Amino acid sequence: MRIKKIIKRDGREVEFELEKLVGAIGKAGKETGEYSEVEAKRLAEITVALVEKSLKEKEAAQVEKVQDFVEQVLMAAGHYKTAKAYILYRAARSDERRVERIIGVKDDLDLSPNQLKVMRNRYLLKDQDGNVIETPSELFHRVAKNLAVVEKADKRKQIEAEFYEVMSRLEFLPAGRTLNNAGTPQSQLANCFVLPVEDSMEGIFDSVKWMAMVHQRGGGTGFNFSKLRPRGDIVTKSSGGFATGPVSFMKVFDIATRQVMQGGKKRGANMGILNVDHPDILDFISAKSERGEIENFNISVGVTDAFMKAVDLDKDWHLRNQRTGEIVQTLSARTMMGQLVSMAWRTGDPGLIFLDPINRNNPLLEKYGRIDATNPCGEQPLHPFDACNLGSINLARLVTPGVKGAQTPGVNWDRLRFVVKTGVRMLDDVIDACKYPLPQITETVRANRRIGLGVMGWADMLYQLRIPYDSEEGVKLAKKIAKFIQDESWQMSEELAAQKGEFPRWKDSSHKVKVRNVAITTIAPTGSISMLSDASSGIEPVFALAYTKNVVEDNGLSYINKYFEDELAKSLWADGDSEHKVRDRIVREVANAGSVAHVSGVPEEVKSVYRTAHDISPESHIKMQAAWQKYTDNAVSKTINFPHSATIDEVANAYMMSWKMGCKGITIYRDGSKDVQILSVGSGTANGAQPTASSKTQIIQSKIKTETLKQRTANGLRQTGKHLEICPECGGKLAIEEGCAKCYGCGFSVCQG
Repeated sequence: MRIKKIIKRDGREVEFELEKLVGAIGKAGKETGEYSEVEAKRLAEITVALVEKSLKEKEAAQVEKVQDFVEQVLMAAGHYKTAKAYILYRAARSDERRVERIIGVKDDLDLSPNQLKVMRNRYLLKDQDGNVIETPSELFHRVAKNLAVVEKADKRKQIEAEFYEVMSRLEFLPAGRTLNNAGTPQSQLANCFVLPVEDSMEGIFDSVKWMAMVHQRGGGTGFNFSKLRPRGDIVTKSSGGFATGPVSFMKVFDIATRQVMQGGKKRGANMGILNVDHPDILDFISAKSERGEIENFNISVGVTDAFMKAVDLDKDWHLRNQRTGEIVQTLSARTMMGQLVSMAWRTGDPGLIFLDPINRNNPLLEKYGRIDATNPCGEQPLHPFDACNLGSINLARLVTPGVKGAQTPGVNWDRLRFVVKTGVRMLDDVIDACKYPLPQITETVRANRRIGLGVMGWADMLYQLRIPYDSEEGVKLAKKIAKFIQDESWQMSEELAAQKGEFPRWKDSSHKVKVRNVAITTIAPTGSISMLSDASSGIEPVFALAYTKNVVEDNGLSYINKYFEDELAKSLWADGDSEHKVRDRIVREVANAGSVAHVSGVPEEVKSVYRTAHDISPESHIKMQAAWQKYTDNAVSKTINFPHSATIDEVANAYMMSWKMGCKGITIYRDGSKDVQILSVGSGTANGAQPTASSKTQIIQSKIKTETLKQRTANGLRQTGKHLEICPECGGKLAIEEGCAKCYGCGFSVCQG
């Protein structure tokens, strides 16, 4: 008798294929290095014979029974290492199937539980009852098809296949709005917009209306309020009234945002900018000093080279009435910077936007004027009514594996080139496939064709290459990769211009060669898409090597960084006795601290590689931001992390250093400057034991129950300052990265790009 049919776990009866069994056994042996393909075939034949012998007359073979016999055959053949790996793999797959049932998403791309939950919460289509109606692969097919439809018919299928390829392999993902809305009736695919605010009641409330329309469609907005006359200035001679100033009108925008987003899934996000010479600048700097004030705004001061030089040289600074140009106040530039820095040290706000470096790289400066505003997280300086179409390359997936004794891991430059060019085409197609919320936006976006090609997984790439984040080697590689991406992306833009035509405002730009886009590269907050890709955020270092995720269990699951876990698994220094006590002790200490920096018994070389955000000095954070900015067309969104003990002077030095090094903006966050610590990394397990490296999904006991926190959030727990502190979806605590709050627990992120 030969097995002809096999019963799958879901009850389906399918044809039995010996080749598949040989392949599965062969794959297990290849990973452990214990045997060849010839041996795999022999083991498969033995397994089939044993299964056949065990079956009763007319009994069909069950897939579980076949796998049970595979385990026995591997053990009997002396392949103990492979047998152990096979058993662990089966256990993991069993857990994954349980997760699929709980989460309600069919996994057809071999994703982790957290990736599936991010997919479900953020991107997969649902029916009217909230049930998921597509799989991860169907999501990527939907997006690929919708974007490729704007291509010529004879190339459409090939381009669609390439779009699907880079997305399904998680090598490149467009930003959240595109993943959400491509191929749906809404089809609003852009993340963020900049809107003008004119100095009139009509102009102000036009902006409020436009903002509401953008937020209703899921976008964020940026504004520069510097055109508004200062508080106390005359409105009109006939009325005798006096202006209330920009800060008071920002509160109107804030209230409107809150109302539009009430009950909505995505929190409305705004960037408010006021130029450093505006008479109300001191009021603006302190605008978020009280809880609940303009809570739906990030705020940044728009500074010029002249102001930074005045601070550096301890000169006076003039504040001018924007309406008349008259000087209304003179004060020390350092005094003003001191107030700004003091508030940022205390609350994280305001950041700085360096307007002159932005406009030195503004190809439309001569014809369309200066750029004076950005999107909410600061990485996209934009003219009024322009938008950012974002997408990020996952550098973690673009490392060539090392071959033992022959080759060390390296950057896969050929694959990176393909992903860059595919990403540029995809984002350029987003422009044409998108239905924008305002006609002015449609006109501006299609005239400029600005895109935002960024990266994520930078820290993961450095881990794989064993390069310390805060090293000269790390900075040097950042420049090399950023330049490569910039060069290849502009080459692709030239090719697209030859195929489809240059961007309409090319004649008015400073570009000498015909290109398809006014600007291309950006480093954006990757928010949810980095979690979907199982990658580190943007160019940020890893926040913690171990933390808790509230993915499936209410009490959370303990996760350890996969690269550090692999390090532990293969390192002799981490071996203990049969119970792996040394390894378990290291994991326990890392879980409590989030970092390996002060854990005894770990080699210094390993500690230097596995750096986390708070192991890295602010100066090294800035050097990395500047390295990427040097070869980035738009701007770089990054958080400069400070320890709780940091002084105000240290923050001031960071602001000055970032300007001198050519950054286009800076956002800082001092650990613990909010009432609630941003990320808990020290929880124990439910039974009092500690998580081990061999079991990265042990259920642990949360310090505070999720449902309790959900109720607290529902009862009015405030969102404070620039960053949310408590996740409004799962009650977890939020990490601050790239000027953006995100929850490692459930995948919630303020920034979906």
